[in-house]
Amino acid sequence: MGLVTPQRAAFDTPLALRSGATLPAFELVYETYGRLNAARSNAILICHALNASHHVAGVHAGENESEGWWDNMVGPGKPVDTDRFFVVGVNNLGSCFGSTGPASINPATGKPWGADFPIVTVEDWVDAQARLADRLQIERFAAVMGGSLGGMQALAWAIRYPQRLGRALVIAAAPNLSAQNIAFNEVARAAIMTDPDFHAGHYYDYGVKPLRGLRVARMVGHITYISDEQMGERFGRQLRDGLHYSFATEFEIESYLRYQGEKFAEYFDANTYLGITKALDYFDPASASGGDLAQALSPARCRFLVIAFTTDWRFSPARSREIVKALVDNRRDVCYAEIVAPHGHDAFLLDTPQYHAIVRAYLARAAEEEAA
Repeated sequence: MGLVTPQRAAFDTPLALRSGATLPAFELVYETYGRLNAARSNAILICHALNASHHVAGVHAGENESEGWWDNMVGPGKPVDTDRFFVVGVNNLGSCFGSTGPASINPATGKPWGADFPIVTVEDWVDAQARLADRLQIERFAAVMGGSLGGMQALAWAIRYPQRLGRALVIAAAPNLSAQNIAFNEVARAAIMTDPDFHAGHYYDYGVKPLRGLRVARMVGHITYISDEQMGERFGRQLRDGLHYSFATEFEIESYLRYQGEKFAEYFDANTYLGITKALDYFDPASASGGDLAQALSPARCRFLVIAFTTDWRFSPARSREIVKALVDNRRDVCYAEIVAPHGHDAFLLDTPQYHAIVRAYLARAAEEEAA
């Protein structure tokens, strides 16, 4: 992909949020790849998951190791082929990578929002993304695509803006979180909120960060992203330098989790983590129809590609099949692929050949259909 440059879009029209709060104004940071055709019909929106951002592909000038989080998927000749498509990656509201969020200045106080930043939901993100599409003069996306929380956004697009997308690629996602998933999120949030440096979410004012809590939150989350099979294969019960019968880091898996926690705490914001995990918890389109997912998805008019991974125990294939059944009940055009992969939930970020081949073929056909 080469060098890419983030762009910023400012919106002065208030955004009414699902919680009942209103953002008086906001900014979104985004990146684009490829060229928009004359008919403006070849755009694909990439929606990001919890700790990702607008930086989907390519590298940033002057930054080492700045490769986009889905660079193996998006680019010239890749499954999402930027020689054919104009790809948009957007950073969601509430994030810590440039779009308006808890660390942004609250115009009412002149200080960072902190804990006062309103809770935003998947539906709010989609509404903000639709405004960005308007700004880019994209009336309809050829596809909206995402993995995990990004896949939930693709589902929300199909429900909220059925005429504005031709296809939804829903990868390693679920129609809502299970009780177990909500429980993991709550443990992670508790680790952050009980950190002495949290200061009720206003730690910016004290010049500190709740790093200890954020490290533990990431360690808890990371366990859920990897399958037991993959964890056993990579680490097993290997020791770093023998048993010491202490609470020191002795097992390789302990060392790995602590490393992941330390690295994550260096660049991520604790209030952002709290807000995004809540957005995950709240996503449940069927709740408005008494739990009837088919009824919730009935407004959708686009085609669907739903992909799951066999060892993903956080968003298991059974959850993807719930989505497929609801779409079939509505007689929607849906393709389903269940990929045998050992990596767990993180498989959607990796380049398993069968997975990439399916996305490549699906979008190649889409490109031909859009050009017809």
